[in-house]
Amino acid sequence: MDTTTRRKFLIASGVVGGAALAAGATTLALSDILDTAGDRPDGAKTLVVITLYGGNDGLNTVIPYADRAYQDARPELAYDGGEVLKLDDATGLNPALKGLHELFGGKKLAIVRGVGYPKPDRSHFRSMDIWQTANPERPGNTGWIGRWLDGAGGDPRLAVSFEKVLPPLLAGERSAGAVIGAADVKLPKAVTADALAGFAAPSAGEPPLQARAAACFGDLARVREMAQQVKDADGDDNGDDEKVPATGTGGLAGLQAQLDLVAQCIEAGVSTRMFSVSLGGFDTHADERDLQETLLSYLDKGLTAFYRRITAHPAGKDVVVLVYSEFGRRVRANASDGTDHGTASNVFVLGESIPGGLYGEQPSLTDLDDGDLKFTTDFRDVYASALDRVLQADPQAALQGWKGRLDWW
Repeated sequence: MDTTTRRKFLIASGVVGGAALAAGATTLALSDILDTAGDRPDGAKTLVVITLYGGNDGLNTVIPYADRAYQDARPELAYDGGEVLKLDDATGLNPALKGLHELFGGKKLAIVRGVGYPKPDRSHFRSMDIWQTANPERPGNTGWIGRWLDGAGGDPRLAVSFEKVLPPLLAGERSAGAVIGAADVKLPKAVTADALAGFAAPSAGEPPLQARAAACFGDLARVREMAQQVKDADGDDNGDDEKVPATGTGGLAGLQAQLDLVAQCIEAGVSTRMFSVSLGGFDTHADERDLQETLLSYLDKGLTAFYRRITAHPAGKDVVVLVYSEFGRRVRANASDGTDHGTASNVFVLGESIPGGLYGEQPSLTDLDDGDLKFTTDFRDVYASALDRVLQADPQAALQGWKGRLDWW
C-alpha cells in the first residue's frame, strides 16, 4: 500500500494526528501492554485515576443537606434529607450513587471534602492543567504522573491512558505514558472491513513511527470491538450509555468500557502501575439536576462494576481508584437551573486498602471567597499520599518538593 495514502488514512481515522506522527507521540498497541503479563513485581500496587471533565458540582454530589445555607442558595437544585443517600446526620450522596453509597457503608470509599488549591482559576483548561501538573503557580508541561514515570525508568507501559489523546497528567520531562484510544475509531467511508488488515499490515520503507501507528490501528479496532461487547452485555438499559457532550479529552467510549479494559490488564498481571480513564460532560450551566444525575449514574455503574470485578481477583486488593474533577461549582444556583464554574470540591478514593469514611473539613457555605468555597485540603496532599501508598515512590520528587500528605491514609 502506498505510504502517503496510508498516512492519510491513519490521520483521517483519528488513530493518530499528523502532529503526533511528526513528534513521535507515545502510541502503543494493546498487545504491547498485554505482552508484559507476568512481569509485574511482587507487591506492586495499581493506581486508577478517573477524571470527570467539565467541573462536577461537588455540592450536589456530596450533599450538605442539613445546612440551611445550602437549601437557600439553590432552592430548585437542592436535595433534602429524604432524597439523599445519607452518610451521616448532615451529609449525603447524590441519589444516583447507590453503588458508591454501599461501598462507603462497607468502609471501602473515602470521600475527601474541600479539595482545591490556592488562588483558584475558573477556566476549564487552566484549572485542568493545574490539577494534572500539580502546580498551581506555573502549570508547565509535565504532569505529576509523568514526573513519577521519569523517576521509575521511563517505560511508557507503566502509565497508560485509555482516553482519546494522552492527557498532560502522563507527560514527563524525559518520558511519557502510553495512550491506547478506547474511543470509537472513525473510518473513512470508503474503507471496508476487508481492507482493515491491509491498513494495519506493515509497508516496506515506511517511517518507524508510521509503522507503529499502523500496528496500533489493528489493536485499536479490536479495542473498539471489545468496548462494544461490553455495552452489548449490559443490555437495553444501557443502550444510550454516556451519549452526552464531553468536555476536554473525556473518554468517548464510555467509562464502563474503559474500566473493563483496565480490569482485563490488571487480571493479566501486566506491568502497568497507573491507568487514566475519564468521563466528560459535567459543565452543567443549565438544567443541571437531571443531567448530573445521569452522569453520576454512569460513574456509579462503571466504578462499582469495576470494583466488584477486580476484588474477585487476587490483584484487586492492590488497586486504588482516585476520582476528581477540575473544580466544583458556585454555591448559588444561576437563573437557568444550573451552576457556574466554582472552586473546591470532593475527591473520591476507593479500594480494599482504603480506610473508608468522610475526611477533610466541609467548607463553609456562608464564609465564601467571591461567592465560592474556600478549599480546606490541598490537592497535592491527595497526590502525595497516592504516590507514597500506591506507587511506592517519593512524593517530593514527583510533586516538586511538596511535603504535605493526608494524615488518614
